[in-house]
Amino acid sequence: MIELMCGICGEVRFDGSSPNVEKIESMTDRLASRGPDASGTFFRNNMGMGHRRLKIIDLSDASAQPFVDQSTGLAMVFNGCIYNYPELRSELEGKGHTFKSSGDTEVILKAWAEWGEDAIPRLQGMFAFVIHEELSGRTILVRDRFGIKPLYLNESDRHLRFASSLQSILAGGDVDRSIDRVALHHYMTWHAVVPAPRTILEGVRKLPAATIRIVEADGTSCEKQYWVPTFERSQEDEERSEEEWCDLLLDGLRTSVQRRMVCDVPVGVLLSGGVDSSMIVGLLAEQGQTGLSTYSIGFEDANNEKGNEFEYSDLIAKHYGTNHHKIHIPSSEMMENLPGAIKAMSEPMVSYDNIGFYLLSREVAKSIKVVQSGQGADEVFGGYHWYPPLQATSSPVESYALSFFDRNQKAMASHLNPDYLADHNASLAFVAEHFSRPGAPDPVDKALRLDTNVMLVDDPVKRVDNMTMAWGLEARVPFLDHEVVELAGRMPSRHKLAHGGKGVLKEAARKVIPSAVIDRPKGYFPVPALKYIEGPYLEMVKDALTSQAAKDRGIFQQSYLDTLFAAPSDHITPLRGSELWQVALLEMWLQALED
Repeated sequence: MIELMCGICGEVRFDGSSPNVEKIESMTDRLASRGPDASGTFFRNNMGMGHRRLKIIDLSDASAQPFVDQSTGLAMVFNGCIYNYPELRSELEGKGHTFKSSGDTEVILKAWAEWGEDAIPRLQGMFAFVIHEELSGRTILVRDRFGIKPLYLNESDRHLRFASSLQSILAGGDVDRSIDRVALHHYMTWHAVVPAPRTILEGVRKLPAATIRIVEADGTSCEKQYWVPTFERSQEDEERSEEEWCDLLLDGLRTSVQRRMVCDVPVGVLLSGGVDSSMIVGLLAEQGQTGLSTYSIGFEDANNEKGNEFEYSDLIAKHYGTNHHKIHIPSSEMMENLPGAIKAMSEPMVSYDNIGFYLLSREVAKSIKVVQSGQGADEVFGGYHWYPPLQATSSPVESYALSFFDRNQKAMASHLNPDYLADHNASLAFVAEHFSRPGAPDPVDKALRLDTNVMLVDDPVKRVDNMTMAWGLEARVPFLDHEVVELAGRMPSRHKLAHGGKGVLKEAARKVIPSAVIDRPKGYFPVPALKYIEGPYLEMVKDALTSQAAKDRGIFQQSYLDTLFAAPSDHITPLRGSELWQVALLEMWLQALED
C-alpha cells in the first residue's frame, strides 16, 4: 500500500510556547484540495502538524497522518510517494523493525530511525516530509531531488512554519507580504522562475530541492544538499556510440516507467502527442498495460495559431488502442476558469500551460487519481532552442540570457517603478554563478544542469504539481527518475543536441513509438488566447492592472502599462510569452491572495 499525494503543514516554536491549534487547523484546511479524503492534526510540546490525505489504496486509518511511531518517538507528515518502499521495508524488517501499517510513510520513519541522514539518498520517488524527534527536539525537513513535491517555509527566531503551499503558510498569520525585489527581478527576467529559497513574498521561503534541513530544539539549523548531479564523464562514455546510449536509455526509462506503476489503482497518461508523453504510452504498452486511459486537451484557435495538437495524440491513442479522452475547451470556459487556476498557483507562473493543466486535471480527476506525465525531458535531454547556440559561444552566460530572458536590465528599469527595482542584475548574476560551478565543463552541460535543477523545479515541475493537486490528482514524472537523469548527465551533449534536439531520446523512441510523432515539428501546449490578448481577455487584464489594489501597490510604471494595453501582441518575449500576460498574472495572483 502506498499513501499518495497529500498536503502537509505545521509549526515548531522556539520561544517556550505551544503552537496555536486554530492556526494549525486553518493551515491544514487550506490544503484540502491536495488531500480531499481525510484530515488530521497532531500536537506535542512545541510542535504541531497538520495533514490532508488523498486515499488511493488503504482506506483504513493504519497509515493516517500525522504518523506517530511510539517506539522511536518520531512524528511525521509526508507528501509524496516512495517507489522502492517494499525493498526498504524488507531490509528494515531484516534489521528487526516491525511495522503497524503497510504504507511508505512508516518505512521513511523506520529508515530515519535506522540510518539517519544516510536514509535519504536511499529513497526513490518524489517527496517532501517533516520528521520531529521527541527525544532530541529536532525537526528534520526533506525535499526530493527535483523538488517535485513543494515545501514552503516561514521562520523567525520564535518559530518555524512549513506547508505544501504558500497559501497555507499565509493562513498561519503574521507573514510579511511585501515584495522581494530580487525575486521580482527573477520573475520579470527569467520567465517567472524564482529559484529557491526565495519566493515573490519576503516572508515566505522554500526548501531547495535535494536538501535536508535539520533544525535543533533551540532553532539553530544546518542545511545540506544530499544529491549533486554531475556532468563529468569517463573516456568510455565520451566514446560510446549513439546506439549504445539509446539502449542504455531505453533500459533506464523502462525501469522508471515501471517504478511509477507501483499502485493498485489505474494509472493514466497525460498525452500531448509529443515524443515525451507518447514514449510513456509506448513503454507502458510494451510492458503489457492494456485499456490504458490517455487524456489530451485543446483550446480555440486565435490569431491564426492552432489551439490543439489532437492530430498527434489521436495517432498515438489509435496506435495503442488506448481509452482516449479528448477535451476541447471553448474560450468562454477557459476565461471562466482562469481565476481558479491562478488561485491554485503557490507562486505566480506565467506559462500558458497552467490553465491547460488545470482544466485537464479537472477532467482527468473525474475518472482517475494517478497519471504519468512527460515533464522534464526537454531539460534533461536538450530539447530547447537555446542549447545549440551554446556549442560555439565564448560567452555562455550571455548566450543563455539572450535566448531565455524576457527582459534586460535596461528594460527592467523602464518597466518597474523604482521602489521595486533590484539594485543589480540578479538573474544574470545567478546564472553566471551557477555556470561557474565545477562539474559541468561544457557550456551546454552548464545550461542543462541549471535548467534541470533550477528552472525545471520552479516552472514545469511546480506547474504540474499545483494544477494537478488543485483537483486531488497525482502526477508522476518518469523522465525525472534520478537514475535516468544521472545517465543523461554522462551523455556527451552532442548526442543530446543531435537530430534537432533530444537526439538520443528521439532515436531511442524510434524503437518504441511511430516515427510520425518523432519527426513532427516541435510543439508546445498552445493557448493562443493568452498570447494574443484581445477582447474580453484584454478587458480582464486591464481591470486587474487599473484596479485600486494595483494602483496602491504600484509595481509597474504606468507608461509601460499603457504601451502594453495599446498593442498587446506587439510585445512577445523570446520564449513566445506575452509581456502583458506576465504583468497581469502577477497582479491577479497577488489580488487572489487577499481574497
